Amino acid sequence: MTGQQETLRYLDEGFTEPVRDPLWGHIHLTPALLSLVDTDAFQQLSRIRQLGPTYLVYPGATHTRLNHSLGVLHLARRLLQHLLRHPETPELSLEGVRSFLAAALLHDLGHFPYTHSFKSLPLREHEELTGLLVQSGEMARKLRHNLEVSPERVAAIVDTSLPAGDDREIPFYRSLLSGSLDPDKLDYLNRDAFFCGVPYGIQDVDFALTRIVPAGDGRIGVDQAGVAAVETVLFSKYLMYRAVYWHRTVRVATAMIKNAVYRALQEGVIAPEELYGLDDELLLSRLGGKAFPPFELIRRVGRRNLLKPLAEVPFSADIPGHRLLEDNHHRQGLEEQIARDLRARGHRSLQDHQVLLDLPDAISFEADLPVRSREVSSFSEESVFSPSVVARFTATLRKVRLIAPPETASSMGDPLQYLQEVLRDR
Repeated sequence: MTGQQETLRYLDEGFTEPVRDPLWGHIHLTPALLSLVDTDAFQQLSRIRQLGPTYLVYPGATHTRLNHSLGVLHLARRLLQHLLRHPETPELSLEGVRSFLAAALLHDLGHFPYTHSFKSLPLREHEELTGLLVQSGEMARKLRHNLEVSPERVAAIVDTSLPAGDDREIPFYRSLLSGSLDPDKLDYLNRDAFFCGVPYGIQDVDFALTRIVPAGDGRIGVDQAGVAAVETVLFSKYLMYRAVYWHRTVRVATAMIKNAVYRALQEGVIAPEELYGLDDELLLSRLGGKAFPPFELIRRVGRRNLLKPLAEVPFSADIPGHRLLEDNHHRQGLEEQIARDLRARGHRSLQDHQVLLDLPDAISFEADLPVRSREVSSFSEESVFSPSVVARFTATLRKVRLIAPPETASSMGDPLQYLQEVLRDR
């Protein structure tokens, strides 16, 4: 039996432990992978909602990072089963395949609570935290003894800042785990749409996985028919950001949490290390209970007592006042300036942390992968998703919002004009 045949047999016959999933039906694991699920570090993912405060808008969106992680493993296994039957797939070792599947299962191990509320804050990336967790304690022991893989190799697949050394398989597995048509994206789009009760993220996963092909030089691409699968993912991603991920109420709750945490970090009320390893409930209880006025915002999110979006304008990188908002320190200074102005207009009890300027982080709709037909071409050459179309997509999504107590709107005259003037004066 060749090495490739042995690996395929492992993928086809070794997954004997079923776990029932509402999206994919039965997800099968090996006994060794199931032992990773039983660790405390993995079980904590069951207490981190996949979509953070989105349940405030879509009550069904209470699915967790644990659900999602199992789904990513399921699709990663299916992807390998397809690729290993392709004659041009590079030789993959059984240990490398087991390492990749462990990385797929554990890729969110270091994720912060309340989804991406902590993004762009002065904290370690969650992939780096995942890499550290994978290489320590019970998880590292089970990877070595139960799965018989190197924890360092698993960590390097997830955390691309770690060196791959002379391991030629790691770059290939990284491209499988994070790309335009990866198991992570295919699971979260379908799963999030399912639990929110919206149709926008639904993908034809059977079709998409079979359109992925080796593209040489340790890369993957899609065949000609796969262009449609990638286009569907990109358009679904756009619709999910528009209707779900960046729904204005979700953005308000996210901004309130982010503002409170950033101020606490800046003033030394909490250290970055105190935020690592928290789940949703621990965040609310540990921070919400501290006597630090901005933590009122976290308590209010827990009670769904939110501030209000009073005005919004499309983000434009051509306007200096807009670009400056991408800097946390500058944005906080401008928020405090607005609060001082509103206090001068009669809202004497208004506190600095009750005025927020929300700007979502930049997202990418680029698809950097080759298309294989008779010749290899780039995705943008084959697709309607040209750079100009992608630019229009992102321009319609990112908005600058002024968020404050609703009673302050009357002092602004026209809140939209007020916001435009504030940003123009920068």
